[in-house]
Amino acid sequence: MPSRPSVLFVTDLAYQARGRRYCDEDIRLSSRLRGEFDIALCHPLDAAALMDGFDLVVVRNSGPVLHYHEEYDAFRDRATARGTRVYNPLSGRADMAGKQYLLDLTAAGYPVIPTVDRPEDLGLLSEAEEYVVKPRAGADSIGLSVVPRDRLGSLAYGDILVQPRIDFRYEVSFYYVDDTFQYALHAPDPDQRWVLEAYQPTEADLRFARRFIDWNTLRHGIQRVDACRTRDGELLLVELEDLNPYLSLDHVDEPTRDAFVSTMAASLHHYLDSAPRA
Repeated sequence: MPSRPSVLFVTDLAYQARGRRYCDEDIRLSSRLRGEFDIALCHPLDAAALMDGFDLVVVRNSGPVLHYHEEYDAFRDRATARGTRVYNPLSGRADMAGKQYLLDLTAAGYPVIPTVDRPEDLGLLSEAEEYVVKPRAGADSIGLSVVPRDRLGSLAYGDILVQPRIDFRYEVSFYYVDDTFQYALHAPDPDQRWVLEAYQPTEADLRFARRFIDWNTLRHGIQRVDACRTRDGELLLVELEDLNPYLSLDHVDEPTRDAFVSTMAASLHHYLDSAPRA
């Protein structure tokens, strides 16, 4: 019998995410993938020490890396130096590399919530009663605060980003494997981000999401395009998650879930075939 590819599935099963069950999603997803791969689960802090024994490292619900930033940087450095195949590949330009992409996309004129990081650029932001201030290295709303406009001048700039607080109708997320759209979910209540329902995107919605997938140039991997629908009906990017996007697979129907798992498995095989181990 030919040997099957071995996968080190990186997940923090104990992480308490608000409104999400990281452990349930990864237990079920890894169990499904076990039909085609030999899989072992490990905590993100153990990945660097274990990864040499596997054909592929799959980073899934590993939690915000700001809790273990030095260890994550060491993992990236070791994987890059040894030619370890990591999925998603470490070349992502979005959340995987920090929040700089929000500044880059703002400067390039993409439909994104306007974002600045210097007091001299505050004039580029639209007028709002309140502004959102978030750490440049933040995740999962950790360290986020809301301030009135008259406090913007007194902020400690350098490691923060500033955005106008958008009055939006709802948030919507588009899920991709490689460059192929899989499904969309939306949160009808702006105050309950993770109370999700199925969403049928329009062609315009998919063109919006695809612009960011194309911008990221990540040939393999899972990405989630998070957007908000403004009162005027416009979609604006909130976040482009390409490190460890939670998939909310418990909110899609069984055929959609089956199709996602099959597509992800095919993507893993293709990545293994196209990226021989160094």
